[in-house]
Amino acid sequence: MFMGASTKQGYDIAIKSREIIRDLIKDDIKDLNPYEKDIVERIVHSTADPEYAKLVKISNNFVTESLKSLKNNETILTDINMVKSGITQYDGEVECFIKNEEVIKIAKENKITRAAASLLYASQENFEGILVVGNAPTALYAAMDLIKGNKINIKSIVGVPVGFVGAADSKESLHETDIPNVITEGPKGGTPIAVACINSLIQSLKEV
Repeated sequence: MFMGASTKQGYDIAIKSREIIRDLIKDDIKDLNPYEKDIVERIVHSTADPEYAKLVKISNNFVTESLKSLKNNETILTDINMVKSGITQYDGEVECFIKNEEVIKIAKENKITRAAASLLYASQENFEGILVVGNAPTALYAAMDLIKGNKINIKSIVGVPVGFVGAADSKESLHETDIPNVITEGPKGGTPIAVACINSLIQSLKEV
């Protein structure tokens, strides 16, 4: 299967699309390694927006640490269920705690978002793995605080929340840390980008 294609027609369309994308963004991704190029190409493919080739920023250790975590079948934690639903072909667990009753309770007691509460809950449950955030800046801030306090074992973060309030700042803050991460600069981001990032890594692992 390539880019979700399950028929010859679908496969041919996917291949042609990638050829077009590579030609459109070749100058922007020429300095990236093959894994990083695939991430960016998938993002552009999922959005039909070549501008993402200029907006995606990948830390030097992101791919290495993420592939190591995936190879060990560590858990993937997402900020919302829509992101979870888009993650395919992974042999490990994919979790989302946004509707968990304990998370709702934590959010009310601490007057924080459920996305942030999800990270507190995950830390209590000894979470270990990759965090994938497509929508909630508060999840990124909570993750950074918990990692700084050595309270959660997050190996890498796909941090691409979308929006005009908090999204750009949270991503910039994440990219300035030592946490292995991939972000999109500015307000652009969202579920399709988050899913494209993590599915690229999962597929790359299967092809090794």
